[in-house]
Amino acid sequence: MIVRLLLLLALFCPLTARAQGDPPLIVDLSNHLVAITTGFTGATVLLFGAVESEGDLVVVVRGPVQAEMVRRKEPVLGIWINRGKAILAEVPAYYQVAASRPLDEIAGPAVLDRHQIGLDHLAFLVRRKDRKQEDTDYRQALLRLKVAAGLYGAAVEPVSFVGRHLFRTEMTFPANVPTGTYSVEVYLMRRGEVVSAQTTPLIVSKIGVGAEVFDFANHQAALYGLSAVLLAVAAGWLGAVAFRRS
Repeated sequence: MIVRLLLLLALFCPLTARAQGDPPLIVDLSNHLVAITTGFTGATVLLFGAVESEGDLVVVVRGPVQAEMVRRKEPVLGIWINRGKAILAEVPAYYQVAASRPLDEIAGPAVLDRHQIGLDHLAFLVRRKDRKQEDTDYRQALLRLKVAAGLYGAAVEPVSFVGRHLFRTEMTFPANVPTGTYSVEVYLMRRGEVVSAQTTPLIVSKIGVGAEVFDFANHQAALYGLSAVLLAVAAGWLGAVAFRRS
């Protein structure tokens, strides 16, 4: 099915070029919804597309931005305690980059900084309460934690060309991927500058019974807590009755 879609894109792209001059990128996803169910162990989404003009392709997948707290611990009398902390804002919950070549061969640091392409070029707002460390120390600590959790890609994944104009890459989402609206950004670069770009949304959402329990726990916290207590009491009582009968 993917091969058929790529062939359709190849046929469509020249028509777009003749109608509009400089053709835009044509990009789509194999699935615009990553559904998290009870047995969810991760997912892979295929990004594919076509482009008429030559150049380098860069794909950036960003999760919804949020604030993160990072704490610094030190050993005191053999016990590790918190000695400093920082709150980092504008942090993507998920971040992955794919490219047709190494990023430093595609564009310079100024362009990569402007579009926040690559881990070294992500811009966080750091509010630090620690005189012994610098903002960059907390920034690097956050990146290490995200990479260790599988939410940030430590390496740039490949973008493969099928012929001269068709391309594809795979985006992998771990089992602990946060829910929300993700943006999939595709850049066509030439001579170190962005000449065309397209952004496609991707939804990561809980579905099924797990989603209903999650919504109930978040929107009706008091009732959820009471229900959990009652279920625990009922389970204990039934267990006691079954034990006495045996």
